[in-house]
Amino acid sequence: MNWNGKTQGSQSVGLHLAWLLLVVSMGAGPAGRAELAGSAHDFSGEAWSGGDPCVVCHTPHGALQDESEAPLWNHELTGASFRLYASPTLNATLEQPAGVTRLCLSCHDGTVALDSFGGRTGNEMIGAAGRLGSDLSDDHPVGFVFDDNLAQEDGGLHPPSSTPSGLGRTIAQDLLRQGRLECTSCHDVHNSSNQPHLLVMSNRGSALCLTCHRK
Repeated sequence: MNWNGKTQGSQSVGLHLAWLLLVVSMGAGPAGRAELAGSAHDFSGEAWSGGDPCVVCHTPHGALQDESEAPLWNHELTGASFRLYASPTLNATLEQPAGVTRLCLSCHDGTVALDSFGGRTGNEMIGAAGRLGSDLSDDHPVGFVFDDNLAQEDGGLHPPSSTPSGLGRTIAQDLLRQGRLECTSCHDVHNSSNQPHLLVMSNRGSALCLTCHRK
């Protein structure tokens, strides 16, 4: 094998190793696949997925490089404008969904097909049970900075920097994404916790809700 062949072979091995490490880190290795299997995010049984449980959202090649919230992102992004939650008792400042919440809404808003990934436009829309639409005014607010200042101003929230999350560390470390409360603060898209509704932990006795809320 010539030098170029060795270099290309090394690059190929390196790319496949990086993909393997990514899959394991996302909880989609042997154990992660067992948890994802049969969950609401397991599309491996759909003909349009090619039997691959990961490719709908992730790809080892040709990813949307500007999406830092999820590695090697592969799904078309929503361009919808959303009606946000509003309440006179809300102290947080809400903005249009971005980051990981925008990724979630790229299926759940009902404007982008489930099979719109890998650069192709699909036509399999999400069912009514999982479709939030563009009106988020009756859903838990997301996409806002949740810090100790907000907790103090609100009076009904636990300070995220010091309050245990129930997952081993603090709310800020385990549940927030770049200091913000997002969809993935409560929901684990890979079903690693094996909880109903893809929750990050059990909500028995409102345990998940009471992690952040005092009442």
